[in-house]
Order: sequence, then structure tokens, then C-alpha cells
Amino acid sequence: MVTNDHIATNSNGYCKMEDEYVRRHHRHEIKEHQCSKSLVKHIKAPVPLVWSLVRRFDQPQKYKPFVSRCIVQGDLQIGSVRQVNVKSGLPATTSTERLELLDDEEHIFSMRIVGGDHRLKNYFSVITVHPEIIDGRPGTLVIESFVVDVPDGNTKDETCYFVEALIKCNLKSLADVSERLAVQDRTEPIDRI
Repeated sequence: MVTNDHIATNSNGYCKMEDEYVRRHHRHEIKEHQCSKSLVKHIKAPVPLVWSLVRRFDQPQKYKPFVSRCIVQGDLQIGSVRQVNVKSGLPATTSTERLELLDDEEHIFSMRIVGGDHRLKNYFSVITVHPEIIDGRPGTLVIESFVVDVPDGNTKDETCYFVEALIKCNLKSLADVSERLAVQDRTEPIDRI
């Protein structure tokens, strides 16, 4: 399922485009005890700016509001591990995460949770960043998908709802930070042909 907090009409092709990107980059092998979803966010900022925030495995706190601190062990490369401290208010204090994919040409970021004091077991996430035009200006379509085990005592719906809420918060914050930076940069409009 693709959820979208921006009303996209068929006349501008966004729905078809989103579906194609989800099919291409966000398909997960889902086991019986897991849940998975894809979420979409349209951001009024150009891809290079949005990608510059998403790709920072070493500094997720630049846009993720629940991260208070992040320490990466070793050089930043595929397989790098980060220790994330989570702000109070969530049912966790730490998360250990491994960088699975960082593709600067295709704008694909993927990570896996490998430890921590939370219930997100076998969590795997993919974020893709795609160019689009919003109000005549360079914009960005961000899609984040996840797959995670459903913890004992929870339903698939409860688990997905919790993870979706976190991701929606992160995507809203990514949009807020990106759009604020884009306004400061005064990106020029793109003329439609």
C-alpha cells in the first residue's frame, strides 16, 4: 500500500510515477510474521538538497526529530554501523543500524536495524528520492518503505501504524528542513515544455 499525504491528480502523472518507483525500488519479501508499507512525501525543494540530507547516514538528526545523537563506527561506507540515541518519549533509548545501500547516482538509501533496546526486529528500510516539478519549481518525490517483524503481543496493524507514524514524522521534518533551506537558496523555477 502506498500512503500519500499530498493529493496527486492523474493529470500530472504522479500516481502512475509513484506506483512505478514503488514497484522498482520498494518491493520487499514479506514473511507471515512481518508487515510492510511504502509512504510518499512531495517536497518543495530540489533533489540535490533533499538527497544531501537523506544520504547522511552519519547525521540522521539533521532531519529526524527523534534522534538525539549518532555515532558511526569506522569510515562511512556500505556495511558501516551507527549507534543512534533516541530522544525520550519513545519506547527505546538506542538503536544500532547498518548502512545497506547508498547510491548517489540513483538516490537510493537503505538501512537495517541490527540491535538496540526496542521491539523493531528485522527492520529494513529503503528511501528513494526522485525529481518532480511542484508549482513550476524543482521538487522532490521521496518514497520510504519498510519491512519489520510483528512483535509478540502486537498485531500487524498495530506494528505498521507505529512505524508509519515514525516515518511520517521523519518525512514531514525532512520536508520542513529541505523547504526552509530551499527558500534560503532561492531555487529558480523550471519552465514546463
